[in-house]
Amino acid sequence: MFGLFKTDPQKKLQKQYEQKLEQAMLAARNGDMRANASLTEEAETLREEIEKLKNA
Repeated sequence: MFGLFKTDPQKKLQKQYEQKLEQAMLAARNGDMRANASLTEEAETLREEIEKLKNA
């Protein structure tokens, strides 16, 4: 009952991951390859954290 309002950290990280990928895609469309690379790298670190949570 009290766990009803707790946020799921995996869902939060998944949402951040998807936002980073979308930002990277938009940067690539605009021709900013440096921003694309850095945003993709950030997204990959988030994906690794998601995988750790799934395996834990």
